Amino acid sequence: MRRLTDPRILYITSMVVFGTIGLFVRNITVPSGELAMYRAVLASVMLSGYLAASRQKIPFRKIGRELPLLLISGVAMGFNWILLFEAYKYTTISVATISYYFAPVIVTLVSPVLFKEKTGAKQWICFFMSTLGIILIIKPGGLSEGGKNLIGILFGLGAACLYACVILLNKLIRQVEGIHRTFLQFLAAVIVLFPYVALTGGFTVSSLDRKGLILLLIVGFIHTGVAYCLYFSSLKELPGQKAAILSYIDPLVAVFASVLFLGERMTLLQAAGGCLILGFTLWNEIGS
Repeated sequence: MRRLTDPRILYITSMVVFGTIGLFVRNITVPSGELAMYRAVLASVMLSGYLAASRQKIPFRKIGRELPLLLISGVAMGFNWILLFEAYKYTTISVATISYYFAPVIVTLVSPVLFKEKTGAKQWICFFMSTLGIILIIKPGGLSEGGKNLIGILFGLGAACLYACVILLNKLIRQVEGIHRTFLQFLAAVIVLFPYVALTGGFTVSSLDRKGLILLLIVGFIHTGVAYCLYFSSLKELPGQKAAILSYIDPLVAVFASVLFLGERMTLLQAAGGCLILGFTLWNEIGS
């Protein structure tokens, strides 16, 4: 029983769950914006129940001036999901996920400007090699199938940019930590995505069959609510470098799942590009 509550097991479990989300999203036929909204709604319900059961109170008095940052980061998180879900539609889950993992590289590039952090030779090497990885991923099939692969990669990179914004904004939010912050970001995403969905096509959830509804509930409750609870409950117990290393289980699971269950394939050049992005980003995160 104690082993099941080991923070490493909980963290790895959350990464595995995150890595399989593409398989479920592919089979939910509602538009990406609507799916992102339902994900935020269901996750908010799940996290509110978790906070109530664990008797954790959100420190509203401490939020103060950081409320605008929470709202903006929540909006960025919601539209980040939309772009990632769109990427799944146009390219393989493997390529979309690896493109999405360009986010830490963007953070490394922007942090010296925003936070006056020093950028050494190592960071620049990681940036250029990861960028080379993106080029290798795009080149083999960028114009195939009417350019769909390239469009999917661009959606993935757009999602990476928004996720980088979430990471950078979280560095500025210091009074609200962990799962409390994420819960408020989910609520902000719901507030913004609801009118967005209403104005861009309306609500089509009634068109889903039983399978689609079940998959939608799984994405909301399991891939978001449960996964985030496991992630934050274990993250505070793990050293930073170990968490950074284990976080790469997410894209690896996504790649293997897409090959095993969907029969998707990557060319050798794309695989090499993926290794460059994940490898050099990992090297940058875990330190010297």
